[in-house]
Amino acid sequence: MKFRECEVAGAWVIEPTPLEDQRGRFMRAWCQREFAEHAIDFVPLQANMAFSIRKGTIRGLHYQALPALEAKLVRCTRGAIFDVVVDLRPGSATYRSWYGTFLSADNGHMLYVPEGCAHGCQSMEDDAEIYYLTSAVYSPDDARGVRYDDPAFEIRWPLPVSSISDQDCSWPLLEPN
Repeated sequence: MKFRECEVAGAWVIEPTPLEDQRGRFMRAWCQREFAEHAIDFVPLQANMAFSIRKGTIRGLHYQALPALEAKLVRCTRGAIFDVVVDLRPGSATYRSWYGTFLSADNGHMLYVPEGCAHGCQSMEDDAEIYYLTSAVYSPDDARGVRYDDPAFEIRWPLPVSSISDQDCSWPLLEPN
């Protein structure tokens, strides 16, 4: 796997190195040793899948608060998504910054979202499928979010929004500095 640091401190794009032959291809999706070599302490405790029916669908921006902070390892297993990490850690050098990248079933890339950061994505095709590992079990009492269109971040989503949940539209805006 190739690890590429992002503009958000502690976030990484991970590019699997597939082995291909006449049967198809094989690639590693997670390896504790390789993550540790990049000082990423990530132990998956839960795996989730999301299915977005319509191109342009936005999910997020979600995170979990203390005591249930979670890191995520996100990949797209069908179609393509624009995946975003937003730094919500006040002491971080990249606080309030964001990074976005395209993940697809074809490229196999993954985005590692560190604890204290929000995550969201937009489907680039109909019937996109997202698979992600989390370092904490989902805790409804600790689930939080910020608005996908918060002017504090100015995220440049590639497509017009075709679908978004009422909850994701009602998250609060981040308070000004």
